[in-house]
Amino acid sequence: MYFLGIDLGSSSVKVTLLDGDTGKVAASASAPQQEAPILAVQNGWAEQNPADWWSYMKTALQTALQSGQVNAKDIKAVGITYQMHGLVLVDKGLQVLRPSIIWCDSRAVPYGERAFETLGHDYCLQHLLNSPGNFTAAKLAWVRENEPELFERVYKFMLPGDYLAMRMTGEVRTSVPGLSEGMFWDFENNTVSEPLLTHFGIPVEMIADTVPTFGIQGELLSSAAAELGLPAGIPICYRAGDQPNNAFSLNVLNPGEVAATAGTSGVVYGINDQVCTDPKSRINIFAHVNHQPDQPRLGVMHCTNGVGIQNAWMKRMVAPEVSYDQFNEMAAQAPIGSDGVTVIPFGNGAERILENRQLGGSIHGLNFNNHNASTLARAAQEGVAFSFKYGMDIMRETGMNTRVIRAGHANMFLSPIFRTTLATVADATIELYDTNGSVGAAIGAALGSGYYKSSQDAFAPLQKLAVVEPDTLQKERYEEAYNRWKSVLNMNLG
Repeated sequence: MYFLGIDLGSSSVKVTLLDGDTGKVAASASAPQQEAPILAVQNGWAEQNPADWWSYMKTALQTALQSGQVNAKDIKAVGITYQMHGLVLVDKGLQVLRPSIIWCDSRAVPYGERAFETLGHDYCLQHLLNSPGNFTAAKLAWVRENEPELFERVYKFMLPGDYLAMRMTGEVRTSVPGLSEGMFWDFENNTVSEPLLTHFGIPVEMIADTVPTFGIQGELLSSAAAELGLPAGIPICYRAGDQPNNAFSLNVLNPGEVAATAGTSGVVYGINDQVCTDPKSRINIFAHVNHQPDQPRLGVMHCTNGVGIQNAWMKRMVAPEVSYDQFNEMAAQAPIGSDGVTVIPFGNGAERILENRQLGGSIHGLNFNNHNASTLARAAQEGVAFSFKYGMDIMRETGMNTRVIRAGHANMFLSPIFRTTLATVADATIELYDTNGSVGAAIGAALGSGYYKSSQDAFAPLQKLAVVEPDTLQKERYEEAYNRWKSVLNMNLG
């Protein structure tokens, strides 16, 4: 018995076929092979074509089926995880009306800021747990004001994962955690926020029906099944945004547990059972995958938008010919603190931890005689680790314990420089596991279908690969480098 996990990212779509009996991955594949394009018509904008996501998913699925020699008839259920905060609009014929405005698009920041002031900080933090910021609701408000004729044709709006599910099932549905990540959910009244809809001028009829995160959410249409090479009737049994799903894939479900990821963006995500917000709304709080009104499970989240994308940019600039492993080795040749070079990694849109400011990425302290590619490689990775520390300090102010962090052994956590720097400046133990988002989605499908009876059964095969402890011998040097980074950041912030 197999379970299909689909991870819709902004760089690619990855699928995993999980053997439910063994808990082992039978096959994985992703598409496209090069990074998926992001259309930026203006600075701060970021859009993608939803039809491309569907095409990538089909390609990856066929590759996985063939490489794993899996009989499609043995797939019992599907799980979907996806890039959060995106906006997909369809008409009554379920045809997409415009490219998706994706998570790192910053055009809606002023709309969210005005809503925060008009609705009131107290209302937003008590009911929405966040400021409306640059989330899906604000993006839809931007469309309403700037593309009014198109807005009049909108039947439903949805998140990227909801779009894939719609293509599979013909049903437009979402989840309560999905509505919370879009900033539509009123946690105090356990319903959609009418004041927010009224402020933005969004008709309640545009909101999709909700389904549980785990459970049957729809079944594969014959037409979609024919396109995908799967039997009709396979149920979708799980959907979640990428960061809640990353935490789920690491078995982070209970208060006090913390997960991290460092892909295109970087996130530290902890679970709380109490509402404790940041007055400046510099961190995000969403319903976690196992949230219930009578048993709250809230994901407290810090995000740095420019993590893997910044590391990739630096590699292209200073060492395009080397592999990432070689780039990590280059970084290790520079001393702790990168010989005085500081990289501010905020070049991928508005940053929540900076109160939605677009600071931009920057490099400071360069000496053209002494510094080289190794210096810049290390400075880039240290800059990302320092941004994590900065966000984790805000999380700790809200009572979130971040002393033990679970992460997948992937992306920037493959770099010894990055993970040792993070462990040391954050004073945290990092546990690395053999998992990823598409595996988590497949496990979610198995749990949602009832194949696994509990999370304990589902995560019994989860393998811990390594533990990274703080470098106590060099702690003073790391802290000195972080304090210099923070001083440069504060100077840039003015």
